[in-house]
Amino acid sequence: MVGESLRLLLKKKGHEILLAANGKEALQLFRHKNVDLVITDVVMPKMNGIEFLEAVKGVRPETEVIVISAQGTIEKAVQAMKLGAFDFIEKPINPRVISLLVERALEKQTLILQNRDLRSRLEDKFHFKNIIGRSEKMVKIFELIRHIAPYDSSVLIIGESGTGKELIANAIHYNSPRASMPFIKVSCASLSEGIIESELFGHEKGAFTGAITSRKGRFELAHQGTLFLDEVEDIPPATQIKLLRVLQEGEFERVGGNRTIKVDIRIIAASNQDLQEAVKAAVFREDLYYRLNVVNIKLPALKDRKDDIPFLVNFFIGKYNERYHMKVGGVSQRAMNLLVDYEWTGNVRELENTIESLMVISSPKVVDIEHLPQEVRDRKGRPEVIPIEIGTSLEDVEREMLIQTLRATKGNKRKAAKLLGINVRTIHRKVEEIGGLSSIL
Repeated sequence: MVGESLRLLLKKKGHEILLAANGKEALQLFRHKNVDLVITDVVMPKMNGIEFLEAVKGVRPETEVIVISAQGTIEKAVQAMKLGAFDFIEKPINPRVISLLVERALEKQTLILQNRDLRSRLEDKFHFKNIIGRSEKMVKIFELIRHIAPYDSSVLIIGESGTGKELIANAIHYNSPRASMPFIKVSCASLSEGIIESELFGHEKGAFTGAITSRKGRFELAHQGTLFLDEVEDIPPATQIKLLRVLQEGEFERVGGNRTIKVDIRIIAASNQDLQEAVKAAVFREDLYYRLNVVNIKLPALKDRKDDIPFLVNFFIGKYNERYHMKVGGVSQRAMNLLVDYEWTGNVRELENTIESLMVISSPKVVDIEHLPQEVRDRKGRPEVIPIEIGTSLEDVEREMLIQTLRATKGNKRKAAKLLGINVRTIHRKVEEIGGLSSIL
């Protein structure tokens, strides 16, 4: 019996084998077991091999199927391949051939599953849930991304350094129909004028000194996917002309080449400058600006969305708890007040670096004022403002007001008493209750 012979052959190769007497029994088995590869005969009782192949692909498309037949016809082979069979072979079965086919089919399936897993992890990494923000400005940006992601329109993202421009570009790509295709990033500022064209458009062998082989550029690598041009304002004028042509015509030539290459890509560009000013200064082409600026996303600085800081802080604590196997429980209210009040000139990136740093250095059970960097403790942001969250107890409010007023007066209790409208003796008493002036300052 062919089935039993194959079972013995493949079991010797280390594979776990399930055997069925007919197509219907095999399909029932397939529905309840995790099967990587199916080998089926064309001629079977109750359900022929072609019908079985179609049913298998309908239940689990990633499963590979090898079809065998004693009456190998081109028509049946073509039909099987159209339905997704890995291969079609004739009887009598050569053990070496079937063993090789099985290994190749399993290798192919492993690659498919690995790619699917990688794509899933990438999609999770760049999912909206990882772009933290509940402020009105960020909610509007999320809505805009969801709306424009399915389309191929060019997108221009404007925002200060550290506001998350690349994260937004990733979210657009991985929520678009191009999600399974390449996402290629180019940092235009890091490329000198002499090599940027080669990096973007590739070059032919001998195009310049050192070009010992032909090389694909980022546009070719991003074919059918998305190309992210970060710091696009740094692209030289001569290269801007070639970029404009790609946006208009979808074609270009490699450096040193004359063969026109066609590409299908979506462009997302980002800048930390107002490109309209660059246009006025005649350092950025106006026609290119309008080609890139079909959809405009302006990311607010962190100082303009302070409501998001507590959510960001807790997100980063969770992230680094998981990464470094820590158990930091959160942030005290007074430490959170300082974090919210600080002017984060480096935006979200600076905030994240600060949280990671204090966790690695101090590993606190709960982040408190003493764990914060000195510049944050100095309240260089807005020392005249003391943010108090709704729900904070009156005792904590009083304590925070006293601490911050003493910091603002550099420990001068008389000045602090005057500002707070209380007796200086009350200041002395409360300072002792807290643990002394040194613990406050």
